Amino acid sequence: MFSRNKLSAVALICLAFMLMVVGSASAAPLVIKFAGQNPPEHHATEAMREIAKEVGEKSNGRIEVKVFPANQLGDYSLVYEEMIRGTIEMAAISFPSQFDNRMDLIYVQGYTSSYEQVAKVYDPNGWFFSKMDEFNSRLGVKLLGMYLEGMVGIGTSKPMKEPLNPKVDKGLLLRIPNMDVFKTALEDGGFRTISIPFSDVYQSIQTGVCDGDTGYSIVAAYTALGDVIKHWYNFNKNTECLGIMISGKLWDSLSADDKKILQDAVNKQAAKSIVDAKKNDDEYLALMRAKGITVHMYTTEELQPLMNAFANSWSKLDSTKGKDLMDEFRTEMKKISDEVLAEKK
Repeated sequence: MFSRNKLSAVALICLAFMLMVVGSASAAPLVIKFAGQNPPEHHATEAMREIAKEVGEKSNGRIEVKVFPANQLGDYSLVYEEMIRGTIEMAAISFPSQFDNRMDLIYVQGYTSSYEQVAKVYDPNGWFFSKMDEFNSRLGVKLLGMYLEGMVGIGTSKPMKEPLNPKVDKGLLLRIPNMDVFKTALEDGGFRTISIPFSDVYQSIQTGVCDGDTGYSIVAAYTALGDVIKHWYNFNKNTECLGIMISGKLWDSLSADDKKILQDAVNKQAAKSIVDAKKNDDEYLALMRAKGITVHMYTTEELQPLMNAFANSWSKLDSTKGKDLMDEFRTEMKKISDEVLAEKK
């Protein structure tokens, strides 16, 4: 009798332990690795931390987002490949157009000359966002948000000739990223261009191999090139933007509630990024002036001839991006431009 009671007690203890183990396993959080390319102190990395914090709170700890800044999980190309595989779940990175060159649409020159315009173009319910999501989704990656780092101008080591006149040669050799969206537009705007690897830009300006660079946001230009540029032309001709993305394999496995938690957190930081970019751009323009860099500022109206020249070059992208896509792009960007102009009246 005593033995049977003892055995029963042992069995109950074992059962209770098993239930505890099962309960602990079921309560284990979903861990999401969130890869970034910017330094830990960068405002985009801070936004990643805010997303992680909100998701953790709103999910009551069921979802744990771990932030890995500064390319800790690999550069943006490698991270994107891992998201396709599902081995990295989430990222805030540059759009890797080597997987689909239509993603270069983000770098087309002349469609965003103001922060108001950027907000409309990058609206999650708008045409542009839908297209960028389409390009990524076909590869197995879901686009959740577009994070604006800042507006892009041109930094040079010497003054430019008639910067706003697209019919005049600017009298300098400009380094550009190796993308047709830069080359076609800038050469139609009166610039002579050369493609130089990103890592060699500083030395190339310093040694006179080229006279300036475009492709950097205001913050990045000051940080990376502040010691070699003497002029900053604030053209606001395109943006520096990150995609906040998630592996399609994970996204498809999430409940509707968890998808909403993640999407809401990203939407908040994406919208905030436009306000923050304006503030950061103003701050770093002031730092440029304090450093002795001559900053050339222009109104939207003053920029119009140059923007028109850039827009006229978009047809040259029909062969690489697709005529149907570029026709839609022209139509949609004109709608937004007209909306912004109407709101200013």
